[in-house]
Amino acid sequence: MEENRKQLVSDAVDYKGNSADRTTSGGWVAAALILGVELSERLSTMAIVVNLVTYLVGTMHLPSAVSSNFATNFGGTAYMLCLFGGILADTFLTRYRSIAIFSVIGSMGTCLLAISTGLPKLRPPSCNPARSNECIEANSMQMGVFTSAVYLYAIGVGGIKSSVSVFGSDQFDKTDEKEKLQMATFFNMFFLIISIGTLIAVTVLVYIQDNVSRSWGYGICSAAMLLASFIFLSGTKKYRYKESPGSPIIQLLQVLVAAFRKREVDFPSDISHLYEEPSREVKLSHTNRLRCLDKAAVITSEDRGTSEWPTPNPWSLCSVTRVEEVKMLTGLLPIWATTIMFWTVYAQMSSFSVQQASTMERSIGNFEIPPASFNVFMIGAVMITLGIYDRLAMPLFRKTSKPQGLTNLQKIGIGLFFSMIAMVGAALAERKRLSVAETNRSTSTLILPVSGFLLVPQFILVGIGNGFIYSGQLDFFITESPRGMKGIGTGLFLTTISLGLFGSSILVEIVRKVTRTKGGHNWLAARINDGRLDYFYWLLAVLSFINLGLFLVCSRRYKPNP
Repeated sequence: MEENRKQLVSDAVDYKGNSADRTTSGGWVAAALILGVELSERLSTMAIVVNLVTYLVGTMHLPSAVSSNFATNFGGTAYMLCLFGGILADTFLTRYRSIAIFSVIGSMGTCLLAISTGLPKLRPPSCNPARSNECIEANSMQMGVFTSAVYLYAIGVGGIKSSVSVFGSDQFDKTDEKEKLQMATFFNMFFLIISIGTLIAVTVLVYIQDNVSRSWGYGICSAAMLLASFIFLSGTKKYRYKESPGSPIIQLLQVLVAAFRKREVDFPSDISHLYEEPSREVKLSHTNRLRCLDKAAVITSEDRGTSEWPTPNPWSLCSVTRVEEVKMLTGLLPIWATTIMFWTVYAQMSSFSVQQASTMERSIGNFEIPPASFNVFMIGAVMITLGIYDRLAMPLFRKTSKPQGLTNLQKIGIGLFFSMIAMVGAALAERKRLSVAETNRSTSTLILPVSGFLLVPQFILVGIGNGFIYSGQLDFFITESPRGMKGIGTGLFLTTISLGLFGSSILVEIVRKVTRTKGGHNWLAARINDGRLDYFYWLLAVLSFINLGLFLVCSRRYKPNP
């Protein structure tokens, strides 16, 4: 009897609702089935993102800047939807149902993309943008179908990414020493799966899209997601299911709403009269900062009702601990705000940088590298950077007075620095490309006589920065978030990516309007050879420099949360 109890996982149940048996549920088999969904999602997402601009410019005949904004808006929306997907999973659905439902939605999105790119009536007549100014842009019906497909897929991504890593970690019991080690290995495998999916997408699938057909490329993505969905569902009896503690975003909103509703209420003379949950094990002491939020914990006659002790409605009365947790989150906001700029720089790698590559020589022997495949240099730089840091730098750090290695804030700072240098390199490379374009303006050639490998440094530098800032940001927001709201750390991280991508779109629109000349041209002209993209890169370099300075000031003033 005692032996049977040891095999039960205390905080998880099986598919029947009984206590989960660790010998028949969870573990690596269940985690592997879940990782299959992440592999298909990463495969599909990167196959769409990195090659989206080339399709919009070359096939749909949209202007360069409009195509860039379409790509960044798609990415920003997908990451923002992860927040809403997390709320659905934690509040209404479960992580299991979220993955099952949204993986099918993602498959439907890629299927519609395959149809949209395959039917001739759903794209304008073909032409060569370099040789003719008479190319017909896609009409509203064609763009409507294509946009619907892309954003249907974005909805699927939002539901999958918000749940798949958490549900995967649920398959391991952190109270068991053996499974605790397996959980750490799971997160390493999770990042490896992301890297593998990305590499396959920017090499194999991009090549298929450019040299076979877009329909085949997106069709493979749809089939992969559908297959992953069936494999995931096949493990229903094998999974461990844990009760969600509730969405931390909802808890944050509850404090803000309660404080606003009681904005006219007077503070009690004694702060001990503020509400606190008697059953709460870990409590935070009241602080005097942001006292406007304390009103969420003020007990009124409406809260008491007819009983002596209030039965709180969380939208009108919150505990002191919950209020203090929200106050702690506000301390993260300066760091959060100064990391957004990196992702604005990162957005250029799948938009304008791909457009640059499409006008340059990319051949190695008889093989021509697809423009979007230049992102492989960025991905490779990320993996090499992490490998060098983990295998070479960390053993050296362990021999010093800092065995933990670089702090999270130091990693973020290094990432911001490399993104700034990347934009300086990108501006210099684009100046060279434009000088060649000017020399060959009288010819009708689409490919300029300048090597595309001139762009490799900017991809590598952004990749190095990504390797540092990705791990630094995610770890910082998770570890520094209040104990009762750890789940919001991932949300803060995802919003920096989303806002960075949206920020790129906003910046592009501002630059187009401010730099427009009487002749109709601007820095980001309809055709990339007619603009001054190098000036735009210099602008990003200057903004990155200013942002880095602000980050250094904020990081020096930051006081870690208890």
